[in-house]
Amino acid sequence: MKRRLFVFALLAAPRAVQAQPADWQTIVGRDLRFRLEMPAPVTETKAAEIEKGHASERIAWAAKRDDDMFDFDYVDYQPGWFSTHDSKEMARDLGRGEAEKAFPRAKYKYVRDEPVTLQGWDGYALDIEDAEGAVVMMRTYIVKDRLYRMLVTAKYDTTTRAAATRFLDSLRLSETRSQQ
Repeated sequence: MKRRLFVFALLAAPRAVQAQPADWQTIVGRDLRFRLEMPAPVTETKAAEIEKGHASERIAWAAKRDDDMFDFDYVDYQPGWFSTHDSKEMARDLGRGEAEKAFPRAKYKYVRDEPVTLQGWDGYALDIEDAEGAVVMMRTYIVKDRLYRMLVTAKYDTTTRAAATRFLDSLRLSETRSQQ
Protein backbone atom coordinates (compact mmCIF):
# COMPACT_ATOMS: atom_id res chain seq x y z
CA MET A 1 0.00 0.00 0.00
CA LYS A 2 2.81 2.43 0.87
CA ARG A 3 4.46 1.69 -2.47
CA ARG A 4 1.25 2.54 -4.38
CA LEU A 5 0.96 5.86 -2.55
CA PHE A 6 4.60 6.64 -3.34
CA VAL A 7 4.12 5.84 -7.06
CA PHE A 8 0.90 7.86 -7.14
CA ALA A 9 2.70 10.82 -5.54
CA LEU A 10 5.44 10.62 -8.17
CA LEU A 11 2.92 10.53 -11.00
CA ALA A 12 0.81 13.33 -9.56
CA ALA A 13 3.71 15.71 -8.92
CA PRO A 14 4.32 16.73 -12.55
CA ARG A 15 0.60 17.38 -13.02
CA ALA A 16 0.55 19.67 -10.01
CA VAL A 17 3.45 21.66 -11.44
CA GLN A 18 1.77 21.87 -14.85
CA ALA A 19 -1.51 22.98 -13.27
CA GLN A 20 0.06 26.21 -12.02
CA PRO A 21 -0.92 29.27 -14.03
CA ALA A 22 1.58 29.94 -16.81
CA ASP A 23 0.86 33.66 -16.86
CA TRP A 24 3.24 34.39 -13.94
CA GLN A 25 6.98 33.79 -13.91
CA THR A 26 9.39 33.53 -10.99
CA ILE A 27 12.55 35.63 -11.30
CA VAL A 28 15.56 34.58 -9.23
CA GLY A 29 18.71 36.70 -9.02
CA ARG A 30 21.84 35.12 -10.45
CA ASP A 31 23.49 35.55 -7.05
CA LEU A 32 20.41 34.04 -5.35
CA ARG A 33 19.93 37.17 -3.21
CA PHE A 34 16.28 37.69 -4.24
CA ARG A 35 13.25 36.22 -5.95
CA LEU A 36 9.93 37.66 -7.10
CA GLU A 37 7.00 36.97 -9.41
CA MET A 38 6.05 38.88 -12.56
CA PRO A 39 3.50 38.33 -15.32
CA ALA A 40 5.01 36.36 -18.22
CA PRO A 41 6.71 37.00 -20.55
CA VAL A 42 9.46 38.94 -18.80
CA THR A 43 12.25 40.82 -20.56
CA GLU A 44 15.63 41.26 -18.86
CA THR A 45 17.87 44.22 -19.69
CA LYS A 46 21.16 45.64 -18.46
CA ALA A 47 21.90 49.34 -18.38
CA ALA A 48 25.55 50.05 -19.07
CA GLU A 49 25.43 53.63 -17.78
CA ILE A 50 26.79 53.86 -14.29
CA GLU A 51 25.76 56.72 -12.01
CA LYS A 52 27.68 58.15 -9.08
CA GLY A 53 28.22 55.48 -6.44
CA HIS A 54 27.32 52.52 -8.65
CA ALA A 55 29.65 49.53 -8.48
CA SER A 56 27.87 47.64 -11.28
CA GLU A 57 25.41 48.04 -14.09
CA ARG A 58 21.68 48.22 -13.39
CA ILE A 59 19.86 44.94 -14.13
CA ALA A 60 16.14 45.19 -14.84
CA TRP A 61 13.15 43.03 -15.67
CA ALA A 62 9.99 44.32 -17.31
CA ALA A 63 6.62 42.82 -18.15
CA LYS A 64 3.27 44.05 -19.41
CA ARG A 65 -0.18 42.73 -18.68
CA ASP A 66 -2.89 44.41 -20.70
CA ASP A 67 -1.78 48.05 -20.47
CA ASP A 68 -0.19 47.73 -17.02
CA MET A 69 3.59 47.85 -16.49
CA PHE A 70 5.56 45.70 -14.06
CA ASP A 71 9.18 46.83 -13.59
CA PHE A 72 11.86 45.59 -11.22
CA ASP A 73 15.53 46.54 -11.11
CA TYR A 74 18.52 46.53 -8.86
CA VAL A 75 21.99 48.02 -8.80
CA ASP A 76 24.95 47.48 -6.51
CA TYR A 77 26.63 50.50 -5.00
CA GLN A 78 30.20 50.90 -3.82
CA PRO A 79 30.91 49.31 -0.43
CA GLY A 80 29.87 51.66 2.36
CA TRP A 81 27.79 53.89 0.07
CA PHE A 82 24.62 53.44 2.13
CA SER A 83 26.14 52.52 5.48
CA THR A 84 27.66 55.99 5.84
CA HIS A 85 24.20 57.57 5.54
CA ASP A 86 20.84 57.16 7.26
CA SER A 87 19.27 54.33 5.23
CA LYS A 88 15.71 55.46 6.07
CA GLU A 89 16.45 58.91 4.63
CA MET A 90 18.28 57.44 1.61
CA ALA A 91 15.34 55.07 0.90
CA ARG A 92 12.95 58.03 1.02
CA ASP A 93 15.08 60.18 -1.27
CA LEU A 94 15.64 57.36 -3.76
CA GLY A 95 12.04 56.14 -3.50
CA ARG A 96 10.49 59.51 -4.14
CA GLY A 97 13.05 60.75 -6.65
CA GLU A 98 11.45 63.25 -8.97
CA ALA A 99 7.89 62.13 -8.15
CA GLU A 100 6.59 65.56 -7.17
CA LYS A 101 7.71 66.98 -10.53
CA ALA A 102 6.30 64.08 -12.56
CA PHE A 103 3.12 63.79 -10.45
CA PRO A 104 2.18 67.23 -9.05
CA ARG A 105 -0.03 67.02 -5.94
CA ALA A 106 -2.55 69.42 -7.50
CA LYS A 107 -3.37 66.80 -10.15
CA TYR A 108 -2.56 63.49 -8.38
CA LYS A 109 -3.47 61.99 -5.02
CA TYR A 110 -0.64 60.54 -2.94
CA VAL A 111 -2.39 57.47 -1.51
CA ARG A 112 0.68 56.05 0.24
CA ASP A 113 3.85 58.00 0.95
CA GLU A 114 5.71 56.37 3.82
CA PRO A 115 8.72 54.39 5.02
CA VAL A 116 8.35 50.60 4.93
CA THR A 117 10.55 47.63 5.70
CA LEU A 118 11.11 44.31 3.97
CA GLN A 119 12.56 41.57 6.14
CA GLY A 120 14.02 44.26 8.38
CA TRP A 121 15.62 46.31 5.57
CA ASP A 122 14.65 49.97 5.09
CA GLY A 123 12.48 50.93 2.19
CA TYR A 124 9.95 53.42 0.92
CA ALA A 125 6.43 53.03 -0.51
CA LEU A 126 4.92 55.60 -2.83
CA ASP A 127 1.49 55.06 -4.42
CA ILE A 128 0.07 57.84 -6.60
CA GLU A 129 -3.48 57.83 -8.00
CA ASP A 130 -4.98 59.87 -10.83
CA ALA A 131 -8.53 61.28 -11.05
CA GLU A 132 -9.86 58.08 -12.70
CA GLY A 133 -8.40 55.86 -9.96
CA ALA A 134 -5.46 54.46 -11.94
CA VAL A 135 -2.41 54.10 -9.72
CA VAL A 136 1.38 53.98 -9.94
CA MET A 137 2.89 51.99 -7.06
CA MET A 138 6.60 52.20 -6.30
CA ARG A 139 8.74 50.40 -3.73
CA THR A 140 12.40 51.06 -2.98
CA TYR A 141 14.54 48.93 -0.65
CA ILE A 142 18.14 49.28 0.49
CA VAL A 143 19.81 45.98 1.37
CA LYS A 144 23.42 46.42 2.44
CA ASP A 145 24.93 48.18 -0.63
CA ARG A 146 22.23 47.17 -3.09
CA LEU A 147 19.21 49.21 -4.18
CA TYR A 148 16.05 47.36 -5.29
CA ARG A 149 13.24 49.19 -7.06
CA MET A 150 9.77 48.04 -8.07
CA LEU A 151 7.20 49.95 -10.11
CA VAL A 152 3.77 48.82 -11.23
CA THR A 153 0.77 50.54 -12.78
CA ALA A 154 -2.83 49.43 -12.26
CA LYS A 155 -6.25 50.54 -13.36
CA TYR A 156 -9.12 51.04 -10.95
CA ASP A 157 -10.45 47.49 -10.85
CA THR A 158 -9.91 44.55 -8.55
CA THR A 159 -8.17 42.34 -11.13
CA THR A 160 -5.37 44.74 -12.02
CA ARG A 161 -5.01 45.93 -8.41
CA ALA A 162 -4.68 42.30 -7.27
CA ALA A 163 -1.98 41.66 -9.89
CA ALA A 164 -0.10 44.80 -8.80
CA THR A 165 -0.28 43.77 -5.14
CA ARG A 166 0.85 40.23 -5.97
CA PHE A 167 3.90 41.63 -7.76
CA LEU A 168 4.84 44.05 -4.96
CA ASP A 169 4.32 41.47 -2.21
CA SER A 170 6.28 38.74 -4.02
CA LEU A 171 9.79 40.13 -3.46
CA ARG A 172 11.74 37.91 -1.07
CA LEU A 173 15.34 38.47 -0.04
CA SER A 174 17.82 35.78 0.93
CA GLU A 175 19.01 37.82 3.91
CA THR A 176 17.03 39.15 6.82
CA ARG A 177 18.40 42.13 8.67
CA SER A 178 18.84 41.33 12.34
CA GLN A 179 17.04 43.74 14.60
CA GLN A 180 19.46 45.27 17.09
